[in-house]
Amino acid sequence: MPLISVIMPSYNHEEFISKAIESVLNQTFEDIELIIIDDGSKDKSKEKIKYYKKKDNRILAIFHNENKGIARTMNEGIEKASGKYLSLFSSDDVWVKDKLKKQLKILQENKNYVVWSEGLIIDDQGNPTGELFSQKHGACKRKKSGNIFEELLKGNYICGQSIIFKKENIKNIKFDEKLKYLNDYKFMVDLARRYEFYFIPEPLAMYRIHGENTINSERENCFKEDIIIRKYFLQEYANEIQTKTKASISFTIGMLNLHFEKKTNAKKWIYNAIKFDPLYSSKKLLLYYAIKNINNIKKIIKRANI
Repeated sequence: MPLISVIMPSYNHEEFISKAIESVLNQTFEDIELIIIDDGSKDKSKEKIKYYKKKDNRILAIFHNENKGIARTMNEGIEKASGKYLSLFSSDDVWVKDKLKKQLKILQENKNYVVWSEGLIIDDQGNPTGELFSQKHGACKRKKSGNIFEELLKGNYICGQSIIFKKENIKNIKFDEKLKYLNDYKFMVDLARRYEFYFIPEPLAMYRIHGENTINSERENCFKEDIIIRKYFLQEYANEIQTKTKASISFTIGMLNLHFEKKTNAKKWIYNAIKFDPLYSSKKLLLYYAIKNINNIKKIIKRANI
């Protein structure tokens, strides 16, 4: 039985999957199993997975005949895993060689930590963009270690490709198969509700930005799911979170409804936010209108060629 099970969902990443697989197999910590689940790829991903499977018996390869979605694929990988610890990965990203070794050192202090790290942003050619994952998600100053449950409710900033945790700790936590895009965010919040996180500031994972990333190609659908998830947070954790956090969630739902020009819903949720925390919500609302007016002024200046 391996100590660590690495779960790698795969879908149409033939250009990147070799680097991803090699970065796992070449870890300085070797007591692992790599579970690769190809979710009905239409490119040559399957052939590449089979090639590495022949070379290394630590690989368990599963192939779907049709696409079942990332949430169902991840849940299947978790069910198949035999390791004490689980580490989640993506077939278009890369790990540094001693990623697992450094994280296991932290887990020796507390086996119930959810250990994660900073990520380095790379482009489709594997070149660093000069940006870190935390920078890209506006999370440089956000709390990253300890009890981050309420902080995470405001928005996801976890580099999911870097995390490792004890399998036993997620008995009743699964990826929500009703969600197509943001199931990882809901999973992280549910995990943070129960366990403390430990952040390693060194970039141990490389997060690849390319044209097929969900956030680039499906932004509008992500916004729709964001509304669903935040409503879930308010319903599921209403009695456990501060009023300011409730206000933040409600305000975000309001702004997302405004994005879709659903003004009646937007007003309702913004009003709820004000009821939860009048001072916080009023400041957010004033800031929104200030930014909106500045943008309108810029448009007028541009049209007038001033």
